[in-house]
Amino acid sequence: MNFQLLPERLKKKFRSLLSPVIKFFIQYELNPNFFTTISLIICALSAYQFGKGSLRYGGFLVLLGGLFDMIDGDVARASNRVTRFGALYDSTLDRYAEILIFFGLGFHFIDKYSTSSTGLLVSMAIFLALAGSIMVSYVRARAEGLGFECKVGIMQRPERIILIGFGSLISEVVLIVSIVIIAILAHFTAIQRIYYIWTAENSSKWHKISKIDHE
Repeated sequence: MNFQLLPERLKKKFRSLLSPVIKFFIQYELNPNFFTTISLIICALSAYQFGKGSLRYGGFLVLLGGLFDMIDGDVARASNRVTRFGALYDSTLDRYAEILIFFGLGFHFIDKYSTSSTGLLVSMAIFLALAGSIMVSYVRARAEGLGFECKVGIMQRPERIILIGFGSLISEVVLIVSIVIIAILAHFTAIQRIYYIWTAENSSKWHKISKIDHE
């Protein structure tokens, strides 16, 4: 059940392409939290662009904000500046960034289709997509708080950013389809992670019982 839209091999390949940029930033000893903050600001600008109907500008900024969000973690790890506060700061600002993006999208569709049922239906899809996105992050945070590693899932943050970003760049129809896909698969991912932790815990219990039996 651990399948993904973006294979880890592809993600690692993209990160390797960013390594010269990471080394450049490390050279100037920039704080990783700086990139987290920049990412939030860019996502806020994307929400503004979405709200006023500039979908392509909004999509470009979403992708740019996602890039800075990726850079902050890589800089922290490469410069040995990983901290618990940094992890909290990054996770919190990521959630605010997604809330802003979906809010901008919702404003656009309600404003454009205020006289038809399309605006209501798309807004419902946006709400479900946002709720699912938050639940995906919550399940991981709760699981890690209980001592489990939980990075599995078909619709994680990179996938959501790519779908919204490229969907906005292509056309409004593709963007709507992307939002619906996120609305469905984000909730599936939350369930996927719950199932993963359930199997991990039961597997751990089985190994303990098996070990006792053999002793």
